[in-house]
Amino acid sequence: MTEADQNLFPDDAAGQTTTPYVVGKVAAVFFSSADSFYKVLLVKVTEQNIDWAEDEIVVTGSFADIQEEATYRFTGKAVRHPKYGTQFQADNYQNETPTSRSGLIAYLAGDDFPGLGKRTAERIVDTLGNQAIDRILEDPKVLTPIGLRASVQQTLIETLRANNGLEQTIIGLNAYGFGSRLAAAIYAKYQGDTLSTIEENPYRLVEDIKGVGFKKADQIAAQLNIDPQADSRLRAGLLTEINELCAQNGDTYTTAKPLLNTTLQLLENSRNVAVDPQKLADQLVALAQDNLIVGDENRIYLRALYEAEWGIAEHLKRLHDADNADDLNEKRVDRAIEHVAKASNLTYDASQTQALKSAISSHLFLLTGGPGTGKTTIIRGLVSLFAELHDVSLDINQYKDKTFPILLAAPTGRAAKRMAETTGLPASTIHRLLGLTGREDGPEMPTKDLEGGILIIDEMSMVDTSLFQLLLQAVPSHMQVILVGDKDQLPSVGAGQVFHDLLASPWLPQIELTKIYRQDGDSSIIPLAHAIKDGRLPDDFTVNQKDRSFIACGAYQVNHLVEQIVAKAKARGFSSDDVQILAPMYRGAAGIDQLNKTVQNIFNPVKSARQKQLTYNDQTFRVGDKVLHLVNSPEDNVFNGDIGKIVGIDLAKDPHNKSKKDQITIAFEQNEVTYQRSEWNRLTLAYSMSIHKSQGSQFKMVILPMVPQFSRMLQRNLLYTAVTRAEQMLILLGDQQSFLRSVTNESVNRLTTLTKRLQQVFGDDQADVTPLSAAETQTSQVASSESTAAIATSSTSDPAVEGASASSPKTYRLTPALVRSGGIDPMIGMHDSRPTDFMPAAN
Repeated sequence: MTEADQNLFPDDAAGQTTTPYVVGKVAAVFFSSADSFYKVLLVKVTEQNIDWAEDEIVVTGSFADIQEEATYRFTGKAVRHPKYGTQFQADNYQNETPTSRSGLIAYLAGDDFPGLGKRTAERIVDTLGNQAIDRILEDPKVLTPIGLRASVQQTLIETLRANNGLEQTIIGLNAYGFGSRLAAAIYAKYQGDTLSTIEENPYRLVEDIKGVGFKKADQIAAQLNIDPQADSRLRAGLLTEINELCAQNGDTYTTAKPLLNTTLQLLENSRNVAVDPQKLADQLVALAQDNLIVGDENRIYLRALYEAEWGIAEHLKRLHDADNADDLNEKRVDRAIEHVAKASNLTYDASQTQALKSAISSHLFLLTGGPGTGKTTIIRGLVSLFAELHDVSLDINQYKDKTFPILLAAPTGRAAKRMAETTGLPASTIHRLLGLTGREDGPEMPTKDLEGGILIIDEMSMVDTSLFQLLLQAVPSHMQVILVGDKDQLPSVGAGQVFHDLLASPWLPQIELTKIYRQDGDSSIIPLAHAIKDGRLPDDFTVNQKDRSFIACGAYQVNHLVEQIVAKAKARGFSSDDVQILAPMYRGAAGIDQLNKTVQNIFNPVKSARQKQLTYNDQTFRVGDKVLHLVNSPEDNVFNGDIGKIVGIDLAKDPHNKSKKDQITIAFEQNEVTYQRSEWNRLTLAYSMSIHKSQGSQFKMVILPMVPQFSRMLQRNLLYTAVTRAEQMLILLGDQQSFLRSVTNESVNRLTTLTKRLQQVFGDDQADVTPLSAAETQTSQVASSESTAAIATSSTSDPAVEGASASSPKTYRLTPALVRSGGIDPMIGMHDSRPTDFMPAAN
């Protein structure tokens, strides 16, 4: 520590470091986050112990409704900001309520207390003394002798309580170590009961607040001396682990053995205290009784995912069985296909004709195929064919006051844009189509049914279970639905493998396109993709082609090679939009983070000392940088995977910046969005990105490193997805063995039961249907006398963890199979009816 640093951390006479503090009046609020309690203040110093020589200091931290000209005591530490100089970083604060008669009178006569003038304030202070505020808060009846009007007295009490309550809440949350964003989310949830709720059960934060993990809640619980075997702790651990297991693997359910084992590890490692396995099993049953999880056979689900799979199956059955008022004559369809082909100057071969015919004649249809097999051609043909058969104009200008009958959508903004470009019609993201806000504070539901005649969804492999259930819920029965995708691509980031499971169902009409049409002359990229899909590398894999090359290298050579390749590409006229580096992992010498820094310095180097740039989360952002948006933000019409360019950086200290806030402005293809500092975690550099994030996009040149350091990510569908992102040029880096390992390592299917639900809902001959309520009425095997320790160590089978007791609320799903199996009375709702009730009335 330097001498200057030591001056910022005072010692008392005994040599012990004292708590640094600053007392002063808030002169200005430089920055106040719109969605958290984070603020930057300018404080006129009246007292401090950090050897600060100036009259003013900048104070940062999480604060409630800080009032300018009010005096506060801040505790924390002085820090040196690399750009803004010395600041005081407060981790706690308190309002220095005026104690002198004149100061207290001025406070009560201020704007915070409308209706209280100076004379009334004097009367309050003369009657109650300098502790007037504390006395009022303790017992409002002390105001009775003063004779205030009822409305004025109520305003006075409510304002004092609100100011004091919110401040004390934020102070308490600061003491627990919550940052401004989480503090805001917690206060928004619990309001005035925030601190009491946390003190009673800090583990509620795990269930209620996104971003608060088990370990954070457990730290608070330890401070509060909550029993390590408390029911609330065991319950939170189980919910944390079932969420983690499903999110980590993309599964819609887990089983008892991994859930109990990982939960025991979490609980015991967090507090270093042994946990009774039977108590853990009991809480697993309790979660089912509270309808937070569902047990079915040996599977354990989060209730939302369990119901989503059932919902998908039932909505698909509804659409499949819907009466099609526009039953199409085969000859009419054939004539329409001929007209469409002639108008498009195309000749459809037999397989394409069959695909068009089958899709347009089905109320619900699945279309899959690899790159170059003509999926886009079929989508364009279906749009024109629907218009031809239903006398629909494709001129959207004619639909200003009514709904355009053809709906096109995809999971990402870039995929939707490509869809719009290839069809010439508007296309949107699924989120935008449904009107979802993308906020994370609860499940979002579409507000109304979709309107139109036909819905075509592209890139279906990217659609997860929850989103697909919401989509189908919004589709009216009369609407025709066509789902298009590539079954061999990576599954969705969210839970499930929806498109894969739908294609595995024999009840859903479908066609796979296998013939390769798009060869682009002597292109070698598409044949390579199909070879990978078939589980092999072509014989000429290491032989450089016109549009494809392979460079053998080790992990520590990748960065240098990428630097050379990108520099040459730039010299040949390729822009940062044309070149995309894809990698499986973020860390390491050949990882995304390192490659982003390297390529940024080629496409957007520092040109002068005056160039606008800033550093956030170990990344430097400059005007002109290519950036990636990481979450869905439908309110801004920007979605996970959208790529934009930074067009403006405004710093709070800039003289021209009227907002006095740090902000970044990014131009996307569809609009321009300004990000405040609290939103910068939604952004990352996009010169290099993960293969998952590239889904739905195409790039002129793709550079793809594969090295042994990526071993746990080397899988066939990952490599296949990366290769199929390249439009014109593909450069492969690494060792051939890593590519071979990817090809031979076929991905393990996720744990899902959507195909089973489809069988149960569609299969008329299946009498052993398990309805939603069945899991709630079965007896839990976990709670049996068998010890949970044996459960956790069993290597033969996992025990069933069933749902709640028979007293739980039941929801029945009426199906023919349930009637036949006796699960539901076939006369349900008809016990007071007689046959004569259904006879036609006599004339």
